[in-house]
Amino acid sequence: MKKFLVTGCCQADFFDVTEIPIFIFYFNAMATAQRTLQPVTETKILHIDSNHPLLWEQLQQAGFQNFEDFKSSRQDIEAKIHEYHGIVIRSRFKIDSNFLDKATNLQFIARVGAGLESIDCEYAESLGVALIAAPEGNRNAVGEHALGMLLSLFNNLNKADREVRTGHWNRESNRGHELDGKTVGIIGYGNMGKSFAKKLRGFDVEVLCYDILEDVSDENARQVSLAEFQQKVDVVSLHTPWTPGTDKMINTDFINAFVKPFWFINTARGNSVVSADLVAALQSEKILGAGLDVLEYEKLSFEHLFEDEKPPAFEYLLQAENVLLTPHIAGWTVESKIKLAQTIVDKIVQLYR
Repeated sequence: MKKFLVTGCCQADFFDVTEIPIFIFYFNAMATAQRTLQPVTETKILHIDSNHPLLWEQLQQAGFQNFEDFKSSRQDIEAKIHEYHGIVIRSRFKIDSNFLDKATNLQFIARVGAGLESIDCEYAESLGVALIAAPEGNRNAVGEHALGMLLSLFNNLNKADREVRTGHWNRESNRGHELDGKTVGIIGYGNMGKSFAKKLRGFDVEVLCYDILEDVSDENARQVSLAEFQQKVDVVSLHTPWTPGTDKMINTDFINAFVKPFWFINTARGNSVVSADLVAALQSEKILGAGLDVLEYEKLSFEHLFEDEKPPAFEYLLQAENVLLTPHIAGWTVESKIKLAQTIVDKIVQLYR
């Protein structure tokens, strides 16, 4: 059975799958045959992270055999992964070549989230393993979160709230800015970038987008060159997946190329930003304020972030009044939990049709 192909989706700097009929990713799958699929009723799926119950229930109803293991060590799971045909994960651990070598019967990896950077996509490709993600499931949540961060920064909402609660009624120092008339720039015009642009339709703003793919403009944003982007924007919102091409892309050279000081929003990936360079730009007022849902210092499991000695740049971000921080929750809503699960179910079922 022939499947549609998104070539190199794990390595492309920015990609958009909103128009692909079948959202199943084969990394350069033209070069590698997909592993043969057995009947649905013989397909064993291992769930190693908890998700919305509908994911389990609907796969069960479709005839798949579900198994869960939320507590075993990675080593223990590696010892038995050869028994399973599919694995459903969030961010518990990385699936690397060592893991994949032991997964001799694995036919797909489904990540309940937008990105696939926790998976060795190239090696999975070489084995014919299908890769499934669900950027459609939380794109609305991310768009709303980015807008909320932007409005909060423009109006000093968090700072003003803290001051009032401690008995300080400071009006002038909390005088805000209006979004009206500004130019908002979006880097990476895929699922998340398009969602954010759609949220801006009710504001009197110009929306520009920059993407390495051509012809991604729509009614909500106009695609421009990087040079025009850096000349015109007042706001930069980052919506790219992590790839080697986007790693540390927001650095001093990139920031200094902007003509005007700007506000910066990152609901994408922390490793795309050099935090020390961001702090330097905040201190020089090249960046007027930052809303960060993701941090360079995150661990894969999001644990122990505050237990280790914190780098100076991180310490600055924690104290800065013009920096808004949230714990990687832009796509983390009650509704997105349901939509992510439903998206994964639909794609797994479609794979076996």
